[in-house]
Amino acid sequence: MYRSVRALRHERSRDLSGDELLTRPIGSFTHAITIRRPPHEVWPWLAQMGAGRAGWYSYDFIDNGRQPSAERILPELQHVEVGGIFPTLPGVTDGFTVLSVDPERSLTLGWVPAGGGAPLMTWAFSLEERETGSTRLIVRARAGAGYRPPFGLPRWTISTLVAWGHSLMQRKQLLGIARRAEARPQAAKE
Repeated sequence: MYRSVRALRHERSRDLSGDELLTRPIGSFTHAITIRRPPHEVWPWLAQMGAGRAGWYSYDFIDNGRQPSAERILPELQHVEVGGIFPTLPGVTDGFTVLSVDPERSLTLGWVPAGGGAPLMTWAFSLEERETGSTRLIVRARAGAGYRPPFGLPRWTISTLVAWGHSLMQRKQLLGIARRAEARPQAAKE
């Protein structure tokens, strides 16, 4: 079954959590998916993301050391706080820093340069409840002026190769989160 991860025009153009951290991005990508579960059932999948944690729910052979991403909620990984790290690869101690967290509403991660300072890029996850008891998960990645493409690629690849690669990985991640959240029986909010 095909599911769209395309953000609507108004989702791409409006402000999301984390946008204020990079006011003049050199690149911005917004994707979204509707998940047939309320935000409190989608949030736990976001809270436990990270390599060496529950995984990124994307192509595990690329970003999770060939380990499958979790298929269940891991209670020990549900506490998220600003300054925490979501490792990019298994066995590393650096990665995406938690820049802001509003449980069941938004999570903003960022790549912060060694020694601190403004993030080089942000990756924001916004959960919006729909009347039908479903969630619209809107995800935006933004690159700041100091961002350099991975693998030593030239800067011009941000709008070509990097955009293409990000879109592939983001699509797989959103579909993975939706599949996992929808596979669990609906739970009452505690």
